[in-house]
Amino acid sequence: MNRNQFIKTLGGGTLALTLAPNMLFGGNQILSAPKTDLKLTILHTNDQHSRIEPFEASYSRNPSQGGFARRAALIQKIRSEEQNVLLLDSGDTFQGTPYFNFFGGELEFKLMSMMAYDASTMGNHDFDNGLEGFKKVLPNAKFPFICSNYDFKNTILNGLTEPYKIFRKNGIRVGIFGVGIELEGLVGKKQYAETVHLNAIETAQEYSRFLRHEKKCDLVICLSHIGFDYRGEPKKVSDKILAANTQDIDLILGGHTHTFLKEPQTMLNKAGKNVLVNQVGWAGLLLGRIDFYFNKNKDIQNITWHNQVIDKSIIA
Repeated sequence: MNRNQFIKTLGGGTLALTLAPNMLFGGNQILSAPKTDLKLTILHTNDQHSRIEPFEASYSRNPSQGGFARRAALIQKIRSEEQNVLLLDSGDTFQGTPYFNFFGGELEFKLMSMMAYDASTMGNHDFDNGLEGFKKVLPNAKFPFICSNYDFKNTILNGLTEPYKIFRKNGIRVGIFGVGIELEGLVGKKQYAETVHLNAIETAQEYSRFLRHEKKCDLVICLSHIGFDYRGEPKKVSDKILAANTQDIDLILGGHTHTFLKEPQTMLNKAGKNVLVNQVGWAGLLLGRIDFYFNKNKDIQNITWHNQVIDKSIIA
């Protein structure tokens, strides 16, 4: 990534952000990394909410944390160390700072494209400027939006998102689909127009089965923007409920509830097998990292992880 191009994209030099070529990754991973034939590194974010710059030093909760340039430096460093990396996002890129009010999402998409995101799904706030606003800035996103349970066929977004995508990394087939939250009552009808929301659990089971058994994917990932958990609302669909009521999903990368997980949570699916669920808060304060280790038969042998804080220590 060219530093000057990155700074220019941030708005004509209006932000004093820099990229560090020598940033170190703090690898306090939970499990020891075994010797296996194949390794895949998943990096992920959620609920960025247009937080281009770090929080101010005077901010009480997360002083001097976050920032797109710092995240870019960390991602760049990890990519220099790892051969097989996927960078994913779970929605709500828009809304939260004047950058969105002024640029309408164009800046966020340009910067994510410079970081070479591989895919994202849509969150409810990505509808805030209506379908017209999303479509207007979409050409700036050089990565696909994967939306499996939003039916856009009677809208101007018809054909502009993908229901699933398969990535191939050194022989590993990674199938990705995305599920979003019910928009009615959360987003104005004018914003989502004739978008039809399909049942998240039924959609997840359909696509996970399709990717695992028909497309022969070795790893199946759900990009979710339905929320991690809703205490007091046990019937409301969440990542926990999704994991328990489906099978064939290996990893759920969540969003919407701004949940800061210290580490991914292991849950059982309806077949009694493990599903890993992770979410990294909001505002780009963390970068999630999960490493999958496969044997020569492409079976998962081990998993390590680290939810990395993005702060001023990232830039040397």
